[in-house]
Amino acid sequence: MTRPIIAGVDGSEESLAGLAWAAREAVRRGLPLRVVHAWRFQSHDAIDAGEDTQAQWVRDGLAEVARGVAERHPGLEVTTDVVEGPPAETLIAAASESEMLVLGSRGHGRVVGFLLGSVGQQVISGATRPVVRVRAGDEPSGEAAGREIVVGQQGDPEDSAAALGFAFETAAARGATVRAVRAWTLPPLFAYSPASLKMLDEAGGLEPHEKESLGEALRPWREHYPDVPVVEHVEMGSGGQVLLSVSGRAQLMVVGRRVHRTAVGARIGSVAHGMLHLADCPVAVVPHD
Repeated sequence: MTRPIIAGVDGSEESLAGLAWAAREAVRRGLPLRVVHAWRFQSHDAIDAGEDTQAQWVRDGLAEVARGVAERHPGLEVTTDVVEGPPAETLIAAASESEMLVLGSRGHGRVVGFLLGSVGQQVISGATRPVVRVRAGDEPSGEAAGREIVVGQQGDPEDSAAALGFAFETAAARGATVRAVRAWTLPPLFAYSPASLKMLDEAGGLEPHEKESLGEALRPWREHYPDVPVVEHVEMGSGGQVLLSVSGRAQLMVVGRRVHRTAVGARIGSVAHGMLHLADCPVAVVPHD
């Protein structure tokens, strides 16, 4: 079964940037593109139009957008789908049938960026497939040669397998380099014990262990994608800080998200949360068990 790349479109500048990104990625991967709009009828005193009329307006507008994409990418299979229902639930359901879901991203920066948008946050938290967020103003030039696919790796190899697989597959389609980043910090014991710090220094530090862990996680992906250049990046610091420090190199940032729910609902995770708000490049959030 061939899964399409799905772009969620609501007519905003951000969502149209996401659609353009999704179309380019679909061409690179040889996949169909499905353009989805989650719609709900709204009664307005100023608009004398019933449900059927409004639905037709939405379908016509989506068809026009799709025609523009098809004209820019001859040969790309483009379909449209207007789905009536709550936006978050509709997009989560659509994502389950996709190779990836691409959405526009509103808000940027430490303050404004915190308002990622309830729909977008719900979709990323609940989707079982990768979700890519793209900002307004994103341009194909950002995918130029020399800019990397940056992916965060942490924990055991299986913890990052989904994110690494997505990063390598994307790099192979683009002819890009993968920069795999593993951040590490001192355990509390070493952080507060001078004697332990001295012992750690004499043993060569923790960095060799972290490099070995990163190499082990990358080994199967290097073997599967032997033509993809890889940069192994191990640096002391928090995951979010280290990834953000190299985000200027990235044409795409890839981070993982553990699939779990709490009493207050699903969570994105602090590293993914930070990248979505602060990274200038498109960000892919890849769920894993």
